[in-house]
Amino acid sequence: MHPIRAHRRILAAALVGTAVEFYDFYIYATAAALVFGPLFFPAESAAAQTLFALMSFGIAFVARPVGAVAFGHFGDRIGRKSTLVASLMLMGGSTLLIAFLPTYAMAGWIAPALLCVLRFGQGFGLGGEWGGAALLAVENAPKGWEARFGAAPQLGAPVGFLAANGLFLLLGLGLSDADFAAWGWRVPFLASAVLVGVGLWVRLKIGETRAFREAVEREAPPPVPLARLLSHHLGAVVAGSAGVIACFSIFYLATAYALAQGTSTLGYSRETFLAVQLAANCFLAVGIVLAAIHADRASPRRALLIGAVATVVLGLAFGPGLNAGSLWLVFATLAAALLVMGYVYGPLGAWLPTLFPVPVRYSGISVAFNGGGIIGGAVTPVLAQMLAVEGLGAQAGLLLSVAGLVTLLGVSLAKVWPSAA
Repeated sequence: MHPIRAHRRILAAALVGTAVEFYDFYIYATAAALVFGPLFFPAESAAAQTLFALMSFGIAFVARPVGAVAFGHFGDRIGRKSTLVASLMLMGGSTLLIAFLPTYAMAGWIAPALLCVLRFGQGFGLGGEWGGAALLAVENAPKGWEARFGAAPQLGAPVGFLAANGLFLLLGLGLSDADFAAWGWRVPFLASAVLVGVGLWVRLKIGETRAFREAVEREAPPPVPLARLLSHHLGAVVAGSAGVIACFSIFYLATAYALAQGTSTLGYSRETFLAVQLAANCFLAVGIVLAAIHADRASPRRALLIGAVATVVLGLAFGPGLNAGSLWLVFATLAAALLVMGYVYGPLGAWLPTLFPVPVRYSGISVAFNGGGIIGGAVTPVLAQMLAVEGLGAQAGLLLSVAGLVTLLGVSLAKVWPSAA
């Protein structure tokens, strides 16, 4: 039987969780770019409101490493499956509750405070999501299929992106701006409950990974996996964190930041720009698949190095392309960005686990992945928006070049753990 067919339930469980993750995160990113500023953050200017909204978006990236430590602890001690179920429930529950929040006009300062608390809950749950999903796939992969199996969680990204982007597009076409601002933005958060239910149904039907079972049979799990991780594998954590910065930077500049700029400074309609992003998103899926195939034929490290170099080049063209005044050039810029992202994102599921031994692997890849997310996913869009406020939006792409250089350095210096080679 073909490996993918033989392990279809495992791959579906890995993909579904990450699809929910990116759906949840993208609907927040989209709402932050479009309506959260005036609804939750009163300020003197629209640019300042958008900046505050994007800063609330960044809260989850601070929460992610905290969640990575917590879920990594239990993932290394009690197993991958149950930890993944818990992380999905927390992440999905936080997203659903955002749909019921009062606005600043209704509740004053309580409204943005509650929004930030739930955003923290999203990030905390997500901290344990990607690492567990990647291990679920990779630790069950046949020899020679590690990168392709490890790409299953990554393919959840364009799936979740398409679902979120498509729903916002439909809402934009069917609702007036007033209705969308009044109540339409709540619909995607309510709809997340359906996706979470599907994810839980799939995950409750799978078993524990073979690698974890074998590791537990050889020795008892460490009492505090994080302590062992930081005392014996700190270099791998730092290198791994550097290795993921480029993928986060590209995704959130090509989605949340680009949407905010496109619908404000650049003057495109919300529906038009969402449609362009929807089409460009297909190139992310293509990049992930190509990178995974390349990684299995060569190595995940080599595929990531190619992606990092491409990110440096992308950064030089991103700002001018986005601000060129042509919708076709905007599409080409976003499509190229997401294609390159596939190369710095697709191989991560196979590369990061090679840096750590099984007893601390869940903690290791979760902390590294989410640590890099703070810089790539939270700091980069805020810095880009600050440049835009100062009239320097065309230079924002240079942040991608810096991110590419950091990832290039991290991947180059990382050492493969002997038993994972």
